[in-house]
Amino acid sequence: MIPLSLGEIAEVVGGTVKGDSSVTVTAPTVLDGRQAEPGGFFVAFTGEHVDGHDYAAQAGRAGAVAVLGSRPTALPTVVVEEPQAGLQLLAAHVVARLRDGLTVVGLTGSQGKTSTKDLLAAVLSSTAPTIATTGSLNNELGVPLTMLRADAATRFLVLEMGARHIGDIAALTRLVAPDIAVVLNVGQAHLGEFGSRAAIARTKGELVQGLAPGGTAVLNHDDPRVVAMRSLTDGPVLTFGRADHADVQAIDLTVDRLGRPSCTLRTADASAPCALPLVGAHQALNASAAAAAGLAAGVPVDVAATALATASLSKWRMEPRDLAGGATLLNDSYNANPDSTRAALDALAAVEGGRRIAVLGEMLELGDDTEAEHHAVGAYAASRADMVVAVGDAARSIADGAGERSVVLADNDAAVDWLRGHLTAGDVVLVKASRGARLDEVAAALA
Repeated sequence: MIPLSLGEIAEVVGGTVKGDSSVTVTAPTVLDGRQAEPGGFFVAFTGEHVDGHDYAAQAGRAGAVAVLGSRPTALPTVVVEEPQAGLQLLAAHVVARLRDGLTVVGLTGSQGKTSTKDLLAAVLSSTAPTIATTGSLNNELGVPLTMLRADAATRFLVLEMGARHIGDIAALTRLVAPDIAVVLNVGQAHLGEFGSRAAIARTKGELVQGLAPGGTAVLNHDDPRVVAMRSLTDGPVLTFGRADHADVQAIDLTVDRLGRPSCTLRTADASAPCALPLVGAHQALNASAAAAAGLAAGVPVDVAATALATASLSKWRMEPRDLAGGATLLNDSYNANPDSTRAALDALAAVEGGRRIAVLGEMLELGDDTEAEHHAVGAYAASRADMVVAVGDAARSIADGAGERSVVLADNDAAVDWLRGHLTAGDVVLVKASRGARLDEVAAALA
């Protein structure tokens, strides 16, 4: 965050200061008062059950010096009609002030956004100070919070951008037009909300349409819906993937006994070996996307490959962990859709060990395709795992698809009990579901 007085902030957001207008904000902006830092800014929202204004004192004890809210609080407060609009205006102002020395990268896709964002952050931070989205804070609140973490030293700002409706990404690019737009894929995530893959493609394409003048689109050559987005921009386009004609190509893919991929990243002018410390062959494609975006930002492919070899992912994304009884846990419980679940099952199958056990929960927001997609994932799971554990009644179709290799358990507690009674040394267990299923509780209980 660049230092700003409350008077300056009020002018930017069209608010009024209640308290000392000379108070200066110097640290990041937060929505949870417990996460405030000394010199920080707390944004208070009034919800159906909780009023953030009541937590201003808590934020102050953690270090916050001021509040952005819709009424005065115990701390000096910039009062606005709509705190969300104020937050977005402030973020846009801060990044606009930094723009001359800053390259902004926007990244979207139906799956793999957060993992690829983490890989790209590793690539860019190897050459210059980089700020990137924390976890999956990729919506109308998360994007401005990330923007506000940028300061005068920041050279790269990586913004993961998610969407649940047509127009969501366009709204984010109006806050900041990216210099580089990365589109990973058009899959089935939120299909129930969008209604069709065509609508999902249209929404992901909003990132390309929102590029700054002369900005570069970085597109997945392996996904026809994505590579077709080259028609949405008059600027330069770089492609990535395993296809022969991709500008950054992942070739010679192998996977070791722990499921970690290695490949060669090849461009027209150079190539570099890349060994990833991550589980899953699908991470090679994500690595090629990160390398292509890095190339657009001026990072040579060999430098990118070296950085990728030390990258780490946000929590609950294919996290491997050795369990006390000698089994191995693959915690991929943050979220799930049919495509990402198949990729995780492929990773499970690639890890050497004893039995492979897939613990799967409901995949949300699939609309009319819910039952069919769960059944199909179950059938796929049966081809990749020795046992399929479907957790919750909503996941029963997974077990139906898996057939005799499956068991249905009522809830997370039942899943933990079953696993504790059945896991043996050498087993490899994958835990994956949509966030709403909270299978992270199962993973935490096992670990």
